[in-house]
Amino acid sequence: MIRSLAPLASALFLGLTAPALAQDPADMARIDILPGWQMDNGHRMAAIRVQLAPGWHTYWRTPGETGIPPTFELSGSENLARMDLHWPVPELFSENGMWYLGYEHELILPIELIPEGNGDIRLSGTMDLGVCKDICMPLQATLDATLTPGGPNGARAEIESALADQPKRVINATCKAAPISDGMRVSVDMSVPELGPYEVAVIEHPDRSVWVSEAELARTGGKVQVESDLVPSDAQPFFIDRSQLTITVIGRGSAYEAQGCSGN
Repeated sequence: MIRSLAPLASALFLGLTAPALAQDPADMARIDILPGWQMDNGHRMAAIRVQLAPGWHTYWRTPGETGIPPTFELSGSENLARMDLHWPVPELFSENGMWYLGYEHELILPIELIPEGNGDIRLSGTMDLGVCKDICMPLQATLDATLTPGGPNGARAEIESALADQPKRVINATCKAAPISDGMRVSVDMSVPELGPYEVAVIEHPDRSVWVSEAELARTGGKVQVESDLVPSDAQPFFIDRSQLTITVIGRGSAYEAQGCSGN
């Protein structure tokens, strides 16, 4: 549903985090960095491209109960204050009565690099991701690229296409949070047009150590109610900053997303 490099682009090295298998990881996924361009605000817009072998898929940031969410470790980077990820709308897959969110064929993941100061940005670290076909396995890619403000740009059209494929923003979402025995139950009301006969919702908390149950979704015309239980590591009710929640409704190649919700 969504989709060699300029001098600044660097190929990434793949390695299995599980015991060695007969199939070469490079046969399942090829990963490289698209250098992008220098933004007017001083940030760098680049992208990580994941090209998947036929029949293989990888996962969205919150893929569902059966997926492996990607993670990043960037401690070796230089002049990098933060990396913001701009996820394109994932595809919704269903298998054996379970659903997951991910990408087939190709994922172009725009990455906005915010420097600490002027000069080159050195991106150095790893990306851990899962790829699946008949079996699933974790892969680790080593990221290594130096992006120079005055250097050549590359792959702007592909990156802009992925940026345009992000979820549509929803404003004025309302929500309530109520304590349960081991955490909090969050219920969100938002206006979202119908996305076909099969649509799912995801509530995300910024602290990934907080377990979030698979969301229940109920629709009445152009409005949906989304509900999940959130359980922290100590399994106790806790304060939820509702402005930090992300609520996404996905179906039929489209998605709508609320960044935060207000009390109702």
